[in-house]
Amino acid sequence: MNKSDKILVAGVSGMVGSAIIRNLVKKGFNNLVGTYHSSILEEQKNMPVRHLKADLTNQATVKELFETQRPAHVFLAAARVGGIHANNTYPAQFIHDNLAIQTNIIHSAYVHKVERLLFLGSSCIYPKNTPQPMKEEHLLTGILEPTNEPYAVAKIAGIKMCEAYNRQYGTRFMAVMPTNLYGPNDNFDLDTSHVLPALIRKFHQAKQDNAPTVTIWGTGSPMREFLHVDDMADASVFIMSLPDSTADRHLASYPSPCFVNVGTGTDCTIKELALTIKRAVGFKGDLVFNSSKPDGISRKLLDVSRLEKLGWSASIPLDQGIRSTYDWFMK
Repeated sequence: MNKSDKILVAGVSGMVGSAIIRNLVKKGFNNLVGTYHSSILEEQKNMPVRHLKADLTNQATVKELFETQRPAHVFLAAARVGGIHANNTYPAQFIHDNLAIQTNIIHSAYVHKVERLLFLGSSCIYPKNTPQPMKEEHLLTGILEPTNEPYAVAKIAGIKMCEAYNRQYGTRFMAVMPTNLYGPNDNFDLDTSHVLPALIRKFHQAKQDNAPTVTIWGTGSPMREFLHVDDMADASVFIMSLPDSTADRHLASYPSPCFVNVGTGTDCTIKELALTIKRAVGFKGDLVFNSSKPDGISRKLLDVSRLEKLGWSASIPLDQGIRSTYDWFMK
């Protein structure tokens, strides 16, 4: 990507999209367009970004967006996302909205000859009983975790759509599969958020209320990997900036898998995570684990060797990332 190329970031007000914008601006890219669904982030108002409100589930809207903007590169970060509770409660919305957004943008990117597109997926694409750590070749080797199956199916469809367009049309559509993300502009709603921001919110409220305990879903034994969203954004821009020969050999040319895992390569138990957040927030009470609530998959750790061989690895330690995220939350 050249610094003056027009770059479209779909979902610019979300946690991932906003991190990608920060990374692009920091690196000197100055021809940026971002779509948003409801509101513009205050932090972006002084950035070199043109904001466009758009319903990306609407085919005609997306077609007009590409006809008028003509981006050279696209980061597809727009999605409906949420934790176990949200996935269980709104499965139809999760599969419909994500399939619609992906289909509209990927096809329009092909029609309008976008040079490169990066699709943002999720580690939930892997089967429930995948060997650990999870490698890219484990995709579609078993059944999915039931609690987030509709979302996972949508993300798998996005990967396969990118691969199919690369195969048939010679496009350069690539994808990254991040582990559990957290950081600025995360969703801290207790009903719809992922585990890390939900725990930050819980511990903060308990500290404010001088509560004696904080109750945590599940047994605390499942192991999870967490990646700061600024690391995720840096990996995404890195992939999109690979030389053509490297991108084609490793990601963009069929039959090479068009996607790569993005994570830290290390994990911790939910209990260990909770204790780290407890220290960062300064909560002095005790932890209570509600084993009647679902744990989800017992372990989710990505094999990140493919990305490391390309030349990128994560740099933000979990304790440091949690402290900075809590500072952002407090502001």
